[in-house]
Amino acid sequence: MRTRGWGGDLPRSEEEARERIVSAAMRCIDRSGPAKTTLADVAVELQVTRQTVYRVFPTTADLLAAVGEAGAEQFLERLTAHVADITDPRDALAEAVVYTLGRLPDEPHIGLLVQVGENEVFSRGATSSRAMRFGASVLRRFPIDWAAMGVDDERLDGLAEFMLRILLSFLQYPSDPPRSPGQLRAYLRRWLTPALDLEEPDAPPVR
Repeated sequence: MRTRGWGGDLPRSEEEARERIVSAAMRCIDRSGPAKTTLADVAVELQVTRQTVYRVFPTTADLLAAVGEAGAEQFLERLTAHVADITDPRDALAEAVVYTLGRLPDEPHIGLLVQVGENEVFSRGATSSRAMRFGASVLRRFPIDWAAMGVDDERLDGLAEFMLRILLSFLQYPSDPPRSPGQLRAYLRRWLTPALDLEEPDAPPVR
């Protein structure tokens, strides 16, 4: 760790340095947008050299991905709370897509994980293993007994990819004319049901 810079307040560990770099990147993105944010901008924000930032994040794409992951955890908590009372997986998945499409424009940081159309890097990253892992972690937090539905870890990973690709298609090709949240919810519920092919959980024994 360098002993100079950081505005006179040195990080106490490599992990703290990483967190502060990500926080500085978030501030730069909020001011200028991801397309105009560079590692040099982040270095200036932190009052460190570019080499200090490079050692932690070799490329701007690496740093933007870290920013996306940092914002994703907060978004995931809000999404989980939003579907907390929905136990039918079809309703929960449809609601998750509707909620995400409605909130994503106001989530510039998590949007870095899935945004499309800005450039080739983001288009590839939208279906990267990182994005897929995030999607699976979302599904695992839902109040649903996936095992009872016949969904093991492999199928859940596949379901996460399927849902992410649906989400991306709506982001890249919005409905024209636009659907209301209720119309979109009904559309998703109708067509997700046969596609998911989920087993019904065993009914509890009659006492």
